[in-house]
Amino acid sequence: MRSAVLGLALSTLLWTIPALAQPHLEKQGTATQLVVDGKPMLLLGGELGNSSASSAAYMADHWPRLKAMNLNTVLAPVAWEMIEPVEGKFDWSSIDQLIRDARAHDMKLVLLWFGAWKNSMSTYVPAWVKRDQARFPRARLPNGQAVEILSAFAPETLKADQRAFAALLAHLKAFDGTQNTVLMVQVENEIGMIPAARDYGPQAEAAFRQPVPPELTAYLVRNRDRLEPELKTLWEEHGAKTEGGWTDLFGQGDTAAEIFTAWHYARFADALAASGKAAYALPMYVNVALNRPGRAPGEYPSGGPLPHLLDIWKTGGPALDLLAPDIYFPNFTDLANRYKRADNPLFVPEAHNADRPESPANAFYAFGQLDAIGYSPFSVESIDDKPGNPLAQAYGVLRQLQPQILAAQGTGRMAGFKPRILYDETIVYEPITRRIGDYRFTVAFADIRAPQASPGIGGYGGIIIQTGPEEYLIAGQGITVTMAPVGDGPPLAGIESAWEGHYDAKGQWVPGRLLNGDQTHQGRHIRLGPGDFTVQRVRLYRYGQ
Repeated sequence: MRSAVLGLALSTLLWTIPALAQPHLEKQGTATQLVVDGKPMLLLGGELGNSSASSAAYMADHWPRLKAMNLNTVLAPVAWEMIEPVEGKFDWSSIDQLIRDARAHDMKLVLLWFGAWKNSMSTYVPAWVKRDQARFPRARLPNGQAVEILSAFAPETLKADQRAFAALLAHLKAFDGTQNTVLMVQVENEIGMIPAARDYGPQAEAAFRQPVPPELTAYLVRNRDRLEPELKTLWEEHGAKTEGGWTDLFGQGDTAAEIFTAWHYARFADALAASGKAAYALPMYVNVALNRPGRAPGEYPSGGPLPHLLDIWKTGGPALDLLAPDIYFPNFTDLANRYKRADNPLFVPEAHNADRPESPANAFYAFGQLDAIGYSPFSVESIDDKPGNPLAQAYGVLRQLQPQILAAQGTGRMAGFKPRILYDETIVYEPITRRIGDYRFTVAFADIRAPQASPGIGGYGGIIIQTGPEEYLIAGQGITVTMAPVGDGPPLAGIESAWEGHYDAKGQWVPGRLLNGDQTHQGRHIRLGPGDFTVQRVRLYRYGQ
């Protein structure tokens, strides 16, 4: 009996070890982290242009340059048309070469499945899908016209996409399941219906006539006080009904049409993710093209996991680990905050093109303030030959601080800072105050002696990490930091010491100058000047009583 019990325990252990060893998500305090090879990891990423990964020869010169930019992860598309050019016959050569090249340069990958939809459209599907419009019908506009978008209501489309996606994940497990080069997989790319708010094909029309699913109405009731404000207001304005059709619960016109679209896209993506996870349970997410203010659904891709639709997607897509915003608009802080939820860790798979001056500061804010899993500017290979680019410098500092950032995530011992920028690119110049430990820090994005807004401060930002009772790391550029004590004790804060320096490859602190005098305004503040991302190790003390 004892040997049987031991045998069962051993078999259970052996069964669970692969699941624990593969990349997965774990909670730490209020944060969620990506764990790779048993340790948490920040994705210092960059997404390739849509066509770059299709050619190993094209990428050959870029790999070493991307490595030199301090990236540790590349986000690369996988096109359905390349891996299944003939139905049921898979060609993995391009995937295998991509993985081998990443390994050769000590890089990780996040693969982007360009399957049924990429940027709303269905241009990455194989020719045998494109040409068989009876089996794989297109979505239709109100006038009956077909568009180059596969209908989410066609069972054969889901089956074919699932089969290819599951085959991809099974191959990844066989080819990479022990080396963990591939960390996560994106399900489709920027799903959404255009130029109408929903599909008007016959299968979609039949679905629209059905009642709102009870699991969605149950979610609305159960989470009424936590719903995204737009959805809560819309539902309550129509009586907060718990049964009825889409227009009964959400009104006439585009609003109900978009919620209907979101639900069915979420169900499709959920089924796709579940089929992939059955083969290899890597973390999976859906990304979203964000909507411009004042635009109607269909004028932007309707029904994706937009801020006002997050609750619809969370209900309809339980197999999805997270919903991820592609943030190209200037108002990064406002948008990123919408996606940091108790049930949704922040990951930014596409950000402002990599050469934008705000991009490095956005990374500091995402990791420091919102406990982001990763950050990834788009078209990163387009700047990898530009000397001294700010993203490379910022990633170099973040890479040094990765152990400290990961240890502080979810604990309240860290904060990130950058100026708030509005959608119209107006910079809101307001110093930001955060409590970290027993000190309150005020961060200004200019000279503290003459604070004023200027166009350049959009690229300023930083991070503060508490490493001891009165010890802090302060990193970034273009910030001036003043401190005040919190709680009982002497009322004033002083700087005991401020060392500039860096962490070496072994994680050891290498001090540079001991900063004092003019460099600290005679002990009044910590200043990290514009133009270079730097790190200071600061010890504070209290006095005045």
